[in-house]
Amino acid sequence: MNLKRSIVPLTAIAFLSVGCGSDTTGATAPNDAAKATAITSSQTITSNQTGTDGGYFYSFWTNGNGSVRMTLDGSNGYSVQWSNAGDFTCGKGWRVGSGHTISYSGSYSNSGGGAFGVYGWTTNPLVEYYIVEGWGRGGSPAQGAHVGTVTSDGATYDIYKHQQVDQPSIQGTATFWQYISVRQSQRTSGTITVQNHFNAWANLGMNLGSQNYQILLTEGWNGSGSASAKVSEGGGG
Repeated sequence: MNLKRSIVPLTAIAFLSVGCGSDTTGATAPNDAAKATAITSSQTITSNQTGTDGGYFYSFWTNGNGSVRMTLDGSNGYSVQWSNAGDFTCGKGWRVGSGHTISYSGSYSNSGGGAFGVYGWTTNPLVEYYIVEGWGRGGSPAQGAHVGTVTSDGATYDIYKHQQVDQPSIQGTATFWQYISVRQSQRTSGTITVQNHFNAWANLGMNLGSQNYQILLTEGWNGSGSASAKVSEGGGG
């Protein structure tokens, strides 16, 4: 089974009141995240898994093509290196996301396609969403219909809506919507006011559901590269 979207079983979520979508008024503190596999600091992982590290939720998935190695720092950061990767997603953040403000800093170099930014899921409706701050030389996740723009955190983002049909998700193979905001000028550090994107999507009829996980994402496909990131809640990143 393709585990990219299904490594976080919904049966384990007894508290989907906030997450990667709109009903997120009370962000769960990192040390209140779902108890998963806690690992020691500065450990490198290469197999599909989720867990906690330094009080933050992490997610790692690869389709098995090429080499991808994610190193967790035991605090609020991680790094990842990949070579000839077919497709992977990884990152660190919150087991249940929200419309909070996220500060981040890091680096992202990618010869293929991919994204660096915020990534998450909601259920009822099932939605996969991106707030893309940077992307690979092979392109970003932007696809589907360009439906508008939103100005936030000193920049304009293009908004896309795309339907995935019979694709892997956190509920197994499913049909679902992707909501994608792409910053017109790339960066690898700053502040992301997530609620601004949630509001802009809602104004366009792109409604989110109950929140699932939310991470500062590194994604790559059909290329090689490296990235590092530190993430925290609140402004001033």
